[in-house]
Amino acid sequence: MKLNVPTILLFLILAYNLPAQELTNFFDTSDAFFKSYVENGLVNYKAIKKNPEVLKSILKDAEDISVQKSNASNYHAFWINAYNLLVIDGIVTGYPIKSPLDIRGFFDKKKHSIGGKSLTLNDIENKMLRAEFPGEARFHFVLVCAGLGCPPIIDMAYVPEKLESQLQAQTVLALNNPQFIQINKNKVKISQIFEWYKGDFEQKGSVLDFINRYRNEKLPSDSKTSYYAYDWALNEVK
Repeated sequence: MKLNVPTILLFLILAYNLPAQELTNFFDTSDAFFKSYVENGLVNYKAIKKNPEVLKSILKDAEDISVQKSNASNYHAFWINAYNLLVIDGIVTGYPIKSPLDIRGFFDKKKHSIGGKSLTLNDIENKMLRAEFPGEARFHFVLVCAGLGCPPIIDMAYVPEKLESQLQAQTVLALNNPQFIQINKNKVKISQIFEWYKGDFEQKGSVLDFINRYRNEKLPSDSKTSYYAYDWALNEVK
């Protein structure tokens, strides 16, 4: 069959738009999933375990989605959602458990087929996001590891058109949370996130400077900081 020029152009247009449609669908289905199973920063793993097909379908569709670093908003939003969805999927697979650390190799050994690659959760965080965009320390407040020590997961997907405001909101929320930043006069206990990723937070000053950029009530410059133990208990809806 000989194709005429208009038909060829139509095929080219459809082929060009297909990746964008796949990405939009990923954001839409992810958004509906988070709205259904996240409550007040906690995940209803029990309910997902009873009906895992929706999550499996989202992750299956995301296996071959291609996102380019040149479009930072698309790229960031895709990999943040992918990380959070894969964490939930890993917990559901092993559920019931009390902590993500109950699953051997949960973060650094288990490989996932996602975004056209085979990656661990640590790969997504450290290679796909932190290494490619080293100036964006706010990743640490939106990547949720399934432990209560993490900043809370939100009941919506991260989407390109709202990404900047979402990153900002979650960082402000975490750094004004009295459980996350624990203050006793001039003594301040902060999450081990600031110890493990210290370099990410010191690019434009001290860790204290970073925290104060997002706090409503600034911490005194002479604050004595220490780290409280990370809470790896599961971020589960009871």
